[in-house]
Amino acid sequence: QKQLVESGGGLVQSGGSLSLSCVASGHAFDGYTMGWFRQAPGKQREFVAAISGYGSHILYADSVKARFTISRDYFKTKVFLQMDNLKPEDTAVYTCAGASSPVVTVESLAVQSDNTWGQGTQVTVSS
Repeated sequence: QKQLVESGGGLVQSGGSLSLSCVASGHAFDGYTMGWFRQAPGKQREFVAAISGYGSHILYADSVKARFTISRDYFKTKVFLQMDNLKPEDTAVYTCAGASSPVVTVESLAVQSDNTWGQGTQVTVSS
């Protein structure tokens, strides 16, 4: 069974940084595109960032470009999201996503709903 578990959320002041991690079960997502989404209270879930199976392609939402960095480890079992210069509007539950097949691109992951989802981790940015 494919599982994703996030960690690293918390409370930070505006302008601060947080680092999120997502651990995949076994090697279930080796070579698969993975990414991060977020959902703020009262809003729909939105795409944040995605990285291809071997890290060669990366996609960011315009709202986080130049502030967030997505990466994955050598063994491909973890995905990270480094968030710098955080703003109050970044406050949301951040959820890790794994593609449904190895052919899913970063662009497709951003708009698909049949990804595998983690439970989410809360990020709160105070002004």
